[in-house]
Amino acid sequence: MTKLTSNDQITHGPDWDAARKAEIETNRMNGRVGQDLISETEDVRVWRLALKPGERAGFHRHVLNYFWVAINAGKSRSHYATGEVKDADYQAGDVKHFEFAEGEFMLHDLANIGDTELIFTTVEFKNSPNAPLPV
Repeated sequence: MTKLTSNDQITHGPDWDAARKAEIETNRMNGRVGQDLISETEDVRVWRLALKPGERAGFHRHVLNYFWVAINAGKSRSHYATGEVKDADYQAGDVKHFEFAEGEFMLHDLANIGDTELIFTTVEFKNSPNAPLPV
């Protein structure tokens, strides 16, 4: 994962089509890091994301410290605002934590390129160095 700051330029990958380039610009401040916000308190937001094979979650911006848990095994591809494209494999129960300093963020999409449904629970911590984005 490559973090950016507000001083960094959003970059498009060399093979990105016009629709993907337009989408990242439109969603540069999209704080919906999952499909369903299933719980929110003054301290946390809990999200669910479920993608069937071939489905894709559009670009969204992470600014809060968070972690995700893979509910089942699967495979994904993400396009990042740095122009990078990365594939990842998951096993049920995998967990990954992310931290952001003030002004840092990550902007990416997520596509299910495997043959099983890809399901994540994501927990964001609202007391992070950055203010929560509206959702």
